[in-house]
Amino acid sequence: MRVILVPVADRPECARALRVAFDLGKRLGATIEGCHIRAHARSPVSLSTEFSAIYYGESSKAANTAWRSKASSKAAVAARRMFADLADANGYEMIRRPRATPGAVWQEKVGAPDKLLRIMGPVSDLLVVSRPSEGGDVARLFMMSALMESGRPVLILPQAGPARIAHRILIAWNQSVEAARAVAESMPLLQQADEVNVVSCGREDRVGPKSMQVVNYLKSWGVKAGHLNTRGIDIERELLETYRKTNSDLVVMGAYSRARWREVAFGGTTRHMLEKAKIPVLMLHT
Repeated sequence: MRVILVPVADRPECARALRVAFDLGKRLGATIEGCHIRAHARSPVSLSTEFSAIYYGESSKAANTAWRSKASSKAAVAARRMFADLADANGYEMIRRPRATPGAVWQEKVGAPDKLLRIMGPVSDLLVVSRPSEGGDVARLFMMSALMESGRPVLILPQAGPARIAHRILIAWNQSVEAARAVAESMPLLQQADEVNVVSCGREDRVGPKSMQVVNYLKSWGVKAGHLNTRGIDIERELLETYRKTNSDLVVMGAYSRARWREVAFGGTTRHMLEKAKIPVLMLHT
């Protein structure tokens, strides 16, 4: 992971996301790119129709209105100042252009987050965003845009918590392609972790690798991982209990491995981890 992208506004949760990003950046030798995204003052920029219909429904108008109301030159200046201050506090030099050695790059973009993160996300190795608080339409807008449009792993952080994570990692394994890609993409973090565990919930009767095959795959990368299995009766509860039992500080998992519309309509593990679980989660949706 050499490029970590963080959407930035002058908000406490964004400051925390940046602290986590800079900490990871120092451990991985990564450049941190901060980007302030705002709506055009004279253009009705909004979410794409498809994105709004699937992920927001009637609340898409509220999300757009709230986001557009915050667009101003003062907001961009405040966001840049916060980014520069945190870069300096973490020993990062502000640079104008990316380079082979780590630095802090600042950008400002005008446009809809789902469209811009579809452009910027694929040329990043990791995106870091905050989980929205209740009624946080703007934070949800950026979280879902990063997760569904970037095609890259997204680290989703709770509103409050420590700035140092990914020392004890729990892999939530469900035999899906999404979970396999999440493991592969998070390998730099797994290799540096003090402890890694793989948990499977219930019977592993799908077509796909078993959890012990994942453990053996990790060995090939020099990662020694433990293995746990739960009954699979209440997957979300069992996953969180295992997280606490192993003293983990990060969950790695795939996102929306079932049909997307079913997850949105009926819920699921992805939606529970996004909306209910107050823990750091690294997700990847393909």
